[in-house]
Amino acid sequence: MSAYIAAADSSATGGDLVFRLRLFVAGDEPHSLTARQILARLCEQHLKGRCEVIVVDVLQDYQAALRHRVVVVPTLIVEAPPPERIIVGSLSDEEKVLAVLGLPRPGGRE
Repeated sequence: MSAYIAAADSSATGGDLVFRLRLFVAGDEPHSLTARQILARLCEQHLKGRCEVIVVDVLQDYQAALRHRVVVVPTLIVEAPPPERIIVGSLSDEEKVLAVLGLPRPGGRE
């Protein structure tokens, strides 16, 4: 079972990159909840209107995890823009997540 958190608003992108993110979680497991919360906040703060997030609960849809070769949860797959990137873990190191996404870090540090 997959759930969409947010969809990109094509009128709001203005030619900016649109991010397609697929987050694999395991139900309400603590690290999965943390990853969901952090990803929702990062999308709101840094990708407003420019992201599509698909949450896949591997307890409900383990076949999706197999198709995407996910063996550890939480796992975030950045499907677009290319190249595809994978982040494993609760996403608690937000600066590293922003760096993988190619977004400026807080305070303008690159």
